[in-house]
Amino acid sequence: MTHAVSAIEAYGVGKKYRRGWALRDCSFRLPAGRICGLVGPNGAGKTTFLGIAANLLDPTSGSLRVFGEAPESAEAGRRTAFLAQEKPLFRRFTVADTLRLGRELNPGWDQKAAEGIVRAGNVPLEAKIGTLSGGQRTRVAFALAFGKRPDLLLLDEPMSDLDPLVRHEMMGTLLAEAAEHGTTVLMSTHMITELENVCDFLVVIAEGGLRLAGDVDELLAAHTLLTGVHDGPGVPESLARHTVVESRTSGRQVRALVRPDGPLGGSWEADAPTLEELLLGYLRSPQAPPLITATAQAGDRAAAKAVAA
Repeated sequence: MTHAVSAIEAYGVGKKYRRGWALRDCSFRLPAGRICGLVGPNGAGKTTFLGIAANLLDPTSGSLRVFGEAPESAEAGRRTAFLAQEKPLFRRFTVADTLRLGRELNPGWDQKAAEGIVRAGNVPLEAKIGTLSGGQRTRVAFALAFGKRPDLLLLDEPMSDLDPLVRHEMMGTLLAEAAEHGTTVLMSTHMITELENVCDFLVVIAEGGLRLAGDVDELLAAHTLLTGVHDGPGVPESLARHTVVESRTSGRQVRALVRPDGPLGGSWEADAPTLEELLLGYLRSPQAPPLITATAQAGDRAAAKAVAA
């Protein structure tokens, strides 16, 4: 797959429930072949977006394409696998029965790959799902997802119930399988520290809207973390012409996460932010202007509507 191919393109996607909007005007593209972290607080709309991409939910507004096709199309369904946090599996089935079901339901099924993931965790094929530990069930669920040989793998916090050792092991399996087959991964997670070692693309949703989207390196390079002394209230005057994402004061010391617009004035100590500092800055400051890098800009919406028609 080339960089020009989009695994997902979202155009003003929104979802409204009785209690209000869970997601509003979400527009971005995820290039094929990337490992993308989908980050945001609980209730931000992450699961809603994944559900729309997986054809489990219909958007209230906007449209979405998976490799250029509607999520409900047979082509998108064939190329997409979704793994939910609860990992629904038939408890009375054996592991072998579960993999056999995957083989029956998916024409492109890779039995060798699925069994390899299960055996790597020493999970007995004859064991019933209901007798397995949480980590073992997660491994079987991953085997089902990768056995389908999807081009797009959607993960909704599938490792949140695992201990750190098993989570690290499963993350390694995920990365190895994705790298070998060029799989695009969109992974919702709260584990910010894992993102730095795993993801090369990032999408941040907060309060139902898009806050950040793009290559991790581009997003980090666009920001600077400043430390300095400030006597007055509010944002220092020397930063007024720049986009201040977050400013925090402790005594006379001020720390500010900014998107510089030209040279920085004043006596500031400038550092490159870590991914954690960048994410926390945007999550704590939902009023900050969003940043969607060129790589993550969705294509022409009118053209997408024409394709849909």
